[in-house]
Amino acid sequence: MPTQSDRRRQLSAFLRSRRERLTPDDVGLPRTGRRRTPGLRREELALLAGISATWYTYLEQGRDIGVSEQVLNALAAALRLDRHERRHLLQLAGHAPAAEAGEDEPLTAGAGAVPLLLQPNPAYIIGGTYDVLSHNQAAEELFPRLVTEAGRPANFVRWVFLEPVARDVLVDWEPEARGLLGRLRTLAARHPDDPRYTRLIEDLHEDSPEMRDWWPQYEVQARHSGRKRLRHPRRGTTDYTYTAFHLAEQPEQTLVVYVDSSELPDEGVAVTGA
Repeated sequence: MPTQSDRRRQLSAFLRSRRERLTPDDVGLPRTGRRRTPGLRREELALLAGISATWYTYLEQGRDIGVSEQVLNALAAALRLDRHERRHLLQLAGHAPAAEAGEDEPLTAGAGAVPLLLQPNPAYIIGGTYDVLSHNQAAEELFPRLVTEAGRPANFVRWVFLEPVARDVLVDWEPEARGLLGRLRTLAARHPDDPRYTRLIEDLHEDSPEMRDWWPQYEVQARHSGRKRLRHPRRGTTDYTYTAFHLAEQPEQTLVVYVDSSELPDEGVAVTGA
């Protein structure tokens, strides 16, 4: 279970990663002197946020100091965080409610049948930790070996990072994998006391060199709909539009449906962020 010290370290790493991705040019500051590290200096960020440079340094160093939501919002604005990153910052600092720990509620029979009804469009339902709770035959064909893991539930994150065939199926594997990792980070922050996330993250660190390289970069992202290129075993490389729907009774259980983009009307379809 993460301790308060663990959370301060996460907050420190997140702030540092976001500070280092900005340049003086990005925020309208003059370049002054040679820089030993990338990004803004701490005192430059503090100036932009209207706070003490010493106090900000203590915060980024992970010291045990109090921080108000007003100051966090000022930092979020100075760091140019999007709404998902801002919420993540507030959660790490203890100013946003974290979801309760615990196991996923069982998938109802009615919800579990939905992917079957959507055949021949690939569809599956995932839980908060990306365990695959239900799927149809089209999804099993499009994502080979996704649902054949022995000894544990099928898991989409493990499949992407640890199953070699995933790198062939996902035409743009690296950006897709990075985005998935950002979404896992966001969900894990909402469940700081949930051992399921800790186990999954530890497993990925142990077995995936990309996980070890990318996790410290501290990207965050929310679940969403969009498009991706997948290599179908019979149809070859295909551009898919996918849409994510949260289940009403269990909002962290998500139905994901894939449709061949070429089969959609010319004007496209409305997709809702998830």
